[in-house]
Amino acid sequence: MSFDHPLPSALSPSRLQDFRACPRRFQYSAVERIPQPATYATTKGRIVHWILEQLYTLEPAARTAAAAAGFAEPAESAIVTESVRQDLDADDALLTRLRDEVRDIIDVYFTMEQPQHVNHVGVELRVNVELDGVPMLGILDRLDRHDDGALVIVDYKTGSLPNRNYDTQTFANAELYAALCQASMGELPRTIRLLYVAKGQAIERHVTEVVVRARAQAASDAWSRIERFHDEGAFPATPSANTCRFCAYADRCRASGVAVPVRPRTDGL
Repeated sequence: MSFDHPLPSALSPSRLQDFRACPRRFQYSAVERIPQPATYATTKGRIVHWILEQLYTLEPAARTAAAAAGFAEPAESAIVTESVRQDLDADDALLTRLRDEVRDIIDVYFTMEQPQHVNHVGVELRVNVELDGVPMLGILDRLDRHDDGALVIVDYKTGSLPNRNYDTQTFANAELYAALCQASMGELPRTIRLLYVAKGQAIERHVTEVVVRARAQAASDAWSRIERFHDEGAFPATPSANTCRFCAYADRCRASGVAVPVRPRTDGL
């Protein structure tokens, strides 16, 4: 028996990541579209992205630190809605901490790049294309054009630096973005640049045809499985300590009988 809920009209790299982590998570997020509560980390990330998006709507000479600071208040108003406040149980102390951390991240960003010299093709660029039979939608933080004509995908990260032993996983989404760019623009980006703006460090990876083709094939294989699970009316849960640790749907799975691992204690008791 298939689901009453239709499949999403397009598969995004983040939803594909959900599916790979746990098909049941994909069911809840992309098929049933059960909202995920806001967290402090996601809220901070959205505010930083909003500020940087607005910064790049300005003419190059106007992209200053002062201009970025001027976007902080409207960014908070746009992102920290009443429902977000409730999800965060936000009080004045938490909001003050949030503002301070956002300000620090933006200050660090300006030590990493000179926005006045950035030549971008698009910011928050929507790429909607069919890739090997899969309807795909990606939103790129920024797509730059270097002086030598090469395209560079730039992705802002507000979390911790990744373990470089797992670069294949770290760059997976961005390499799929590269495949979308090639399919929609007829041009393969040369480089992926991940800006860890909270840490002041960037990591880069050269884009290759072989890897991009592999990402496209993996997306096609996943879409076939998604369609099959949808037709069968069952997306299996694949619980693990790592997968379930920060999943918004862990309690829902647990209530339905899934053996969700208990998150390990970190208080030393």
